Amino acid sequence: MQEGHDNNKMDGARSKASQSLREPGRSGLPGVSAAALESDLLSALDRREIEVLFQPQFSCRTGAVVGAEALARWQHPSLGEIGARDLFAIAERAALVSPLSRHVVARALEDAASWPDALTLSLNITPEELGDPRFAADFAALIGQSAIAPSHLMLEITEDLLVGNIQQASAALKALRALGFRTALDDFGAGFCNFRYLRELPLDAIKLDKIMVDAVPGDAKALAVLRAILALAKALDLDIYAEGIENDVQRATIIAEGCDYWQGFLRALPMKSAEVVALSQTARGAGHG
Repeated sequence: MQEGHDNNKMDGARSKASQSLREPGRSGLPGVSAAALESDLLSALDRREIEVLFQPQFSCRTGAVVGAEALARWQHPSLGEIGARDLFAIAERAALVSPLSRHVVARALEDAASWPDALTLSLNITPEELGDPRFAADFAALIGQSAIAPSHLMLEITEDLLVGNIQQASAALKALRALGFRTALDDFGAGFCNFRYLRELPLDAIKLDKIMVDAVPGDAKALAVLRAILALAKALDLDIYAEGIENDVQRATIIAEGCDYWQGFLRALPMKSAEVVALSQTARGAGHG
């Protein structure tokens, strides 16, 4: 039956994407030496095997597509698709994080250049980049060569990036926000949940990790924690994104509790740039279905 086949295909894709994006990264893969992968990665950057997919983000108020997060994938010629976490773990071992990140950002900007003005592009910033005193100026120069205005970009950083580096991170984010970029603290709830970051960093938004919504609304403690985080974020005038929404109950809960935006496999797996635009132009993607 076609419906059953499609459901099985979707479940398999969800499992693959979840594993690629949320498991800790590995510097090697089964049956392949780390050295071979590192060598392959250097060549892959030249062969444009590193592609970018986009996971759509939706408005909790209207249901419309408001933007998408860029996610790297390596289409390895013999191993198949390698997800973002494993890809960057390999790059770290090979000292290729900076060139890989620049490649991903450049491809994302290229792919999203034709998006409607109503859509924003979210880009992940690596620790190596944020720790570079020249990063804000270099990044602004890169964006200046693209067709996308800084106001249509959201730069995402994670808590682990900030450990021992909060002053440099704050300075870089302030410089970028002064140029019109928006900033978000990603994966909030997956680590230490250090509230100092919310107080000291120049942020526009927080993105709640999947772990923050997995148990709601059935677990009273999980719901209480979610409500407390949402109240704090709103008091700080931060937009709130919920990640990892996989069912209608979770979506209904985060909407009822006051989240502003969400993304997850419930409505959209990571997709090509053209598919994001097509989705945004459908009745459902425009919030009418």
